[in-house]
Amino acid sequence: MTHDRIPEPALPSDGSPGPQYPFEGAIEGARALAKRPGTRKEIVSWAFWDWGTQPFATVITTFVFAVYITGTQFGPENEVTQAHGLVTALAGVAVALLAPVLGQNSDRSGRTVRNLRNMTWVIALMSGALFFVRPEPEFLWIGLGIFGLGTVIDSIAGVNNNAILDQISTRENVGRISGFGWGMGYLGGIVVLLLCALVFILPAGDYWANDGMGTRISMVLCMVWILVFTAPTFLNLKDPPLAAPPPKMGIVASYRELGRTIARIWRTDRHTMYFLGASALFRDGLAGVFAFGAVIAAVTFEFTTTEVLMFGAAANILAGISTMAFGTLDDRIGPKKVILISLAALVVLGIGVFFLHDAGKLPFWIMGLLMTMFVGPAQSASRSFLARLVPEGRAGEVFGLYATTGRVISFISPLMYTAFIGIGAAVTGQEGTQYWGILGIVLVIIAGFLVMLPVKEAHHHNQIDA
Repeated sequence: MTHDRIPEPALPSDGSPGPQYPFEGAIEGARALAKRPGTRKEIVSWAFWDWGTQPFATVITTFVFAVYITGTQFGPENEVTQAHGLVTALAGVAVALLAPVLGQNSDRSGRTVRNLRNMTWVIALMSGALFFVRPEPEFLWIGLGIFGLGTVIDSIAGVNNNAILDQISTRENVGRISGFGWGMGYLGGIVVLLLCALVFILPAGDYWANDGMGTRISMVLCMVWILVFTAPTFLNLKDPPLAAPPPKMGIVASYRELGRTIARIWRTDRHTMYFLGASALFRDGLAGVFAFGAVIAAVTFEFTTTEVLMFGAAANILAGISTMAFGTLDDRIGPKKVILISLAALVVLGIGVFFLHDAGKLPFWIMGLLMTMFVGPAQSASRSFLARLVPEGRAGEVFGLYATTGRVISFISPLMYTAFIGIGAAVTGQEGTQYWGILGIVLVIIAGFLVMLPVKEAHHHNQIDA
């Protein structure tokens, strides 16, 4: 299979924009999805990126550093929790602004794997830098700043990783491969989480004991883990050779191209636009479940350090198995049904967590673990849904828009979470209202569910005009 770049097309005589060069160069990726399955080596190597980078999501974003940085050692309870929510929201805004430009750059240059590699190394560096965050109030904003920057890089790296899926999947197996990659991530997360817990954190007593050294050394382990286990991805997946240097495009031109993309899809298949809107909403809600779940467990349900880590271990095992299982179901019944089933379950369980917040730890153990079983399947099915719509020659364009729409509103769940904590404090007149934050996340998921309901299944869509 050749990978030469096609020449830049001439503009039509009628003055219309015509086909845009930045996305025409992505034709080989779309052909791969339509015709050529990836080899087993390629698929496993691609999935190792999820396995390798999962420490940032599992250890840092969810179960260890997020709990560590929101501890009272860094300041008053509500203050540090709201600061964490604010930084998460600002990181989402930054991703929304950067994703269109950086995503189009990867597509235009044909350097998706190279860009993924460079971003992965930065993620590792940010993870290791968290070692220097000591459990003292003056380190709160330093820790949150490193955490926020790492979150931005991790999110944009995920855009490049999703784009590679087109090169190794067919429409018949994209659900299984997508689920396999996501499941590998969850299972990798549990292994590294257990290593951090059993070797560094629990022997120290808790997250903050001995100047937080157990938690801080865990950040170094995360750095090493990322560098070692993403190596197969970059050894076995390569960017295609370029026939000529890619043309440059400025920020303004990139956003103009984004506008033309939206207009073209709106004319051709509006249900694709409806799906992009729905997925942007519910993906943001899904991210919120994992981003703030451990914080709620520790603060509201008073989980000990050991219990938070045990919960995280069980959550990742269940999430990994369920995501792989639902990936097979995705190919059989369609991704829309998988998405709706998962979202409905999350709404019911999230409301249950809110109303049973004072009933002890057992309700959160049950409902919290059940919630983790439905997050991964919805994320994986969303990716495979769009993969089935990509026409030949437009993979980069459509997936670039998918990334953009998702990032544009990625600040909503953190803001809703933070806002509802404040609402809870106003309504109850008390501190410690973190459990109200789950209602903000549930509302975002409900909005995504309602927008997704009228969207046609992927096989009923018109092909997007190339």
